[in-house]
Amino acid sequence: MKPADIKAALQEAAKELNIDKIGFAAADPFDELKERLRKHRKAGYESGFEEPDLEKRTDPQKSLPGARSIIAIALAYPTKMDNAPVSKPGAYRGVFCRASWGEDYHHVLKRKLEALRRKLVEWVPDAKAEIMVDTGALSDRAVAERAGIGWSGKNTSIITPEFGSRVYLGEMLTDVYLPPDQPIENACGECTACLDACPTGALVGPGQLNSQACLAYLTQTKGFLAEEYRDKLGNFLYGFETCQAVCPYNRGKNFTHHPEFQPEAENVKPLLKPLLHMSNRQFRQRFGSMAGSWRGKKPIQRNAIIALGRYRDRTAVPDLVRLLEEDPRPVIRGTAAWALGRIGGGEAAEALNRAQEVEPDEQVAVEIEHAIEMCRMRETADHRTYREA
Repeated sequence: MKPADIKAALQEAAKELNIDKIGFAAADPFDELKERLRKHRKAGYESGFEEPDLEKRTDPQKSLPGARSIIAIALAYPTKMDNAPVSKPGAYRGVFCRASWGEDYHHVLKRKLEALRRKLVEWVPDAKAEIMVDTGALSDRAVAERAGIGWSGKNTSIITPEFGSRVYLGEMLTDVYLPPDQPIENACGECTACLDACPTGALVGPGQLNSQACLAYLTQTKGFLAEEYRDKLGNFLYGFETCQAVCPYNRGKNFTHHPEFQPEAENVKPLLKPLLHMSNRQFRQRFGSMAGSWRGKKPIQRNAIIALGRYRDRTAVPDLVRLLEEDPRPVIRGTAAWALGRIGGGEAAEALNRAQEVEPDEQVAVEIEHAIEMCRMRETADHRTYREA
């Protein structure tokens, strides 16, 4: 088969596999990206989750020697949920971002790409291929942009004309030559909605993200969340999506044609308090099939504690006291102390005073001290309000 015929056959196979977009790119080095990544690293904007070797991130030959082409795909995901459960006093809920709804997209895209690989090998028996979805060395967004899937928006997401930026991306390197597609012209224009709406200023410029200040990345970290970000997190347990929610190209978009991505309502908007004492096994059984579970339960529990503190849920005080007094993880104890300080009240104050006497961890001790001060300030404010009334 001629290269153009193989490409056409792969495009037809993509339709049969319910792949929303497929594009083809040359496997040349991403030289411009390499320079941007160098500046990105120098500025301290990396998340820490990336492939550290910039050569691997920008040179397809490092992943597949002899690579000539890259096949990029995109799958759209839903943004709305029928009969979504709502938070109520004493029964507050957290939320997983839409990119974690349904089955883990890594698995879904890899299955689609593996099916394409099998087709390619049927037509070119000695073809070599390497599949990547998000966790590979190459930048999915750089590949998708070169392959004409969409343009790189000011919010750093790939924006497609058909589906907005609510798409998952994956790619397959191959040593088979396939005629490349043309990139799409950037259509963000003068719009700065995403930059203006970012609550932490993480979007430091069009298409430039400081991951260290990005709430979507911070929800996935395992250490203490800096206090300046706790009030801005809302009730997100995993991910954050303001920069996508405000994008005009996402307005009114909701795609439900991939059953794998349909959300289980109680999993993507779970009650917060039951998360606090969940075992590793229980966590894996309930959330293990979701993309948002990849870092384990600790970040989810920390974020749930922050949400309870923000809600000032007094019914959660016994649960938070138990964490403060019994949990072996300093991050969980310290965050529970912060939440108790936000909620306030006699029970919270007494527990914090007891913990202050015995806490061995220095950072947790600082959190406890600050929480005690918050309780005092809240008590003073309550007394002042009572006298004025």
